[in-house]
Amino acid sequence: MKQTILLDASKREDIQTAARLLQKGGLVGIPTETVYGLAANALDGEACAGIFAAKGRPVDNPLIVHICDIKQLYTLVRTVPKEAEKLASLYWPGPMTMILPKADCIPNEVSAGLDTVAVRFPSHPAAQAVIRESGLPLAAPSANLSGRPSPTTAQHVLHDLGGRIDAILDGGPCSVGLESTVVTLACNPPRLLRPGGITLEQLRKALGEVVLDPAVLNPLAAGEQASSPGMKYKHYAPKANVILIDGTREAYLAYVNTHQENAGALCYTGDEALLSVPTVCYGNEQNPSEQARELFDALRRLDELGVSVVYARLPEKNGVGLAVYNRLIRAAGFEVLSL
Repeated sequence: MKQTILLDASKREDIQTAARLLQKGGLVGIPTETVYGLAANALDGEACAGIFAAKGRPVDNPLIVHICDIKQLYTLVRTVPKEAEKLASLYWPGPMTMILPKADCIPNEVSAGLDTVAVRFPSHPAAQAVIRESGLPLAAPSANLSGRPSPTTAQHVLHDLGGRIDAILDGGPCSVGLESTVVTLACNPPRLLRPGGITLEQLRKALGEVVLDPAVLNPLAAGEQASSPGMKYKHYAPKANVILIDGTREAYLAYVNTHQENAGALCYTGDEALLSVPTVCYGNEQNPSEQARELFDALRRLDELGVSVVYARLPEKNGVGLAVYNRLIRAAGFEVLSL
């Protein structure tokens, strides 16, 4: 078991310590605006293999490479189409990942054996500082045990990966709260593989036609390899079984209140007063951005309720709500009850 060092992102010497660990092939939990990432040198296959071991992550699940300068993109991919340049000008730095044909420098551990690589330019100043100080592009999936809710605080990372990684850089709570939007430009038309803070509507406004991959709303087809993180496996799940309720607010409240045995509720703010089971709220029903920011912390807090089943309403699939829907449907293993 490793001794995991806790570092402060506001201290330059701690940024330097994190960078040195990464240069030596270490694993460091770093803050981004989306969720905390488990970073390693993206050009070192052995270091990236350590990410999979620490998380218990399936090796056929590709990693996202993080950069701190648009110029780095051109060294990591074979070609940068005009669509990529346009998206970068609009949404980088920020919570958007682009998939492009990979350059020879990208190890198979990063691409999961695919001919493409996912690249993102995060906006979080601490993430940028570590990348710049290390002089390396950093592969960084979410810094949690595989299948668990993604971490939005350093304490979440410590809970899951303490003793498994070299250090955690504490940069405070994440502002977006859900993983980045992933769009592949390795096909025509472009395809949205994972929704996030940059919405499908925004992508279509920038590029015209953008296809919504069926795996955003449905399980990946049997035998199909995931081309993006978050597509193939049950993700984001608390210990309790999550069941999504597709129905009106009134129908949801009535159902939960008549199925109380060992049950809890993941609910919108204000509904807790009308429910007769333990609750965790994750934001206002009319504010998907707040729901996104609070969702993963709420899923983790559900474990404290000690219940065996959790009921939540199925969110709307508009704007950022599509990302919330995507994470909840996977947390529930696609178990939806229509009322």
